Amino acid sequence: MGGGECRSNDYGAATYWDARYSSPSSTGGSGGGRGGEFFDWYQTYPALRPLLRARLPTSSRMLMLGCGNSLLSEDMVKDGYEEVVNIDISSVVIEQMREKHVDIPQLTCNLIFIMDVRDMSFFGDETFDCVLDKGTLDAMMCGNDAPHGASKMLEEVARLLRPDGVYMLITYGAPKERVPLLYQAGCDRKIKLYIMPTPGYQLKRSNGAPLTETIMEEVALTEEGQLPPDYVLKDPESHFIYVCQKSDAANGAPVVADEEIITSK
Repeated sequence: MGGGECRSNDYGAATYWDARYSSPSSTGGSGGGRGGEFFDWYQTYPALRPLLRARLPTSSRMLMLGCGNSLLSEDMVKDGYEEVVNIDISSVVIEQMREKHVDIPQLTCNLIFIMDVRDMSFFGDETFDCVLDKGTLDAMMCGNDAPHGASKMLEEVARLLRPDGVYMLITYGAPKERVPLLYQAGCDRKIKLYIMPTPGYQLKRSNGAPLTETIMEEVALTEEGQLPPDYVLKDPESHFIYVCQKSDAANGAPVVADEEIITSK
């Protein structure tokens, strides 16, 4: 995550995010959505679209954890997704998002809530087909109550997902750091992993030319849920995307394999 001036243990607190979203925008690449400036951590919807459309039907009822002031939900509904419920711990950013989306029926105020991901008891059990997480687990792992707060969040995710529901985690955390947490939370052990270089790395590789293609590589995890021993990251700061199906012995439905390379043009 960006914002090198802040202490990592700020990330789990509402007070930190309220102050961040209220402060004037900073310069350079570390703004992180300050002062009402809309900002996407890690990857944007156009880069993620091939995987989202392949994995998540547009009719799915989705929950966006820690929505912040990202454009991801807006871009999804504009692309045909019917219901994306947004929650965030910051009352400041929720008010900003309600004002911005007042004319978008799929993102009206009754679908945008102030909520702590460690306690989502407002929602009943098995009420979502998919839970999307772009950086929120990372924030919880930097909180004062880590790793307990992260575990509580993942317990809630498991409770909210319907049978065969999908938790999609977009993170900087490598398998050795994230897979044990996902297994503990009850994810099926057939986790699918996709690796994406950072936008900055891809831009550098293109010699500054506008990006016309984003490459997302599927990497098969070992039986222990780790990267193959001979695998080398092209970009050391790559983002990891975990597609996790809720484990439910009564369902027994296998996860459908995707293509190894997904490109977006």
